[in-house]
Order: sequence, then structure tokens, then C-alpha cells
Amino acid sequence: MFWKSKRAAASPPEASSTTRRATGDHGETRALAHLQRHGLTLVERNYRVARGRSRHAGEIDLVLSERDGTLVFVEVRVRSTRDGGGAAASVTHGKRSRLVYAAQHYLQRFDRLPPCRFDVVAIDGEDLQWLRGAFDAG
Repeated sequence: MFWKSKRAAASPPEASSTTRRATGDHGETRALAHLQRHGLTLVERNYRVARGRSRHAGEIDLVLSERDGTLVFVEVRVRSTRDGGGAAASVTHGKRSRLVYAAQHYLQRFDRLPPCRFDVVAIDGEDLQWLRGAFDAG
């Protein structure tokens, strides 16, 4: 007897990657608008740094400036639900390490280091939560 799988055919990797990227871009745009409404100014978006020829070391979704000159490195996380702890819980130790590495690289352009902090904007479905000072560089 011949059995057919009732499971839907899996999407090609490019399709899920494209969807994930579009979701992330939309989340970043939403987070940026929220932060700008609270007085922050965009300095740079999607700052990437590599470690070696092909190793991706880190990316900072948004770099913004507070009115007092504080440089704010923002990680935007988007999840459709709060399952598994939600978007905020997805900022793992490894992710934080890559963000700190990228921020250290970014700060090399300054003669004098400005005050800095790491924020997370967690988007779970329609809910947006801004976590100021979510973690330290240490």
C-alpha cells in the first residue's frame, strides 16, 4: 500500500529566511518609531562586525542617542507569542556577548567614550516592551 504524507510541503529555506528578515525589519521599524517618540535620535541601523573572513561576530539593530548624549545600543527581538519566555527571554548570554563585541568595535571610532547602555525592545505579538539598561557590558 502507498501512503501519502498529509504534512504540508516544507517551505524552501530562502522563503522562511525572507519571512524572518521581513518580520525582523518590521519589528526594528516599529521599535525605532517608539524610541524616537520618546526622544531618542537614530545614529545608525544594523551595524555589523565580522570576526575574520566569513565569521559573523555581531550586529547591533539600532544605535541611538539620548538627549543627554548617552549612546544606546538596542537589540530588537520579535516573537509572535510569549511562548518559551517570549522575545525578551530570547536574548541569550551568547547574543549579549556578540552585542557587546559589536559595541566595543563601534566605540573605537570615538576619541572620548560617551556614556553607553544596552537596551532591548521585546515585541511579543502586538505588545512592545522597552527594557532600558537590559544588561551590562561586563
